Amino acid sequence: MATFDETLDQMVTQQQQKLLRLARELAPGVTPEDIRNPQDFPQLVNDPLFNYEDGVLAGYLSVQMAWRASQRQA
Repeated sequence: MATFDETLDQMVTQQQQKLLRLARELAPGVTPEDIRNPQDFPQLVNDPLFNYEDGVLAGYLSVQMAWRASQRQA
């Protein structure tokens, strides 16, 4: 059985892959680094689905950081 930390890592990885696939549909050739700076690509920044999925990733990353910080304090 996977730990919470492992499950969260999998969720982040899957969402990053999903976001990159979507970004490449909108702007072929974008890299993982490019999607960290979508403002450089009007096709990405103007797409509601991309922005939604990017927000989901941001939420997962926030939970991941908070979880890891709480584990260091324990």
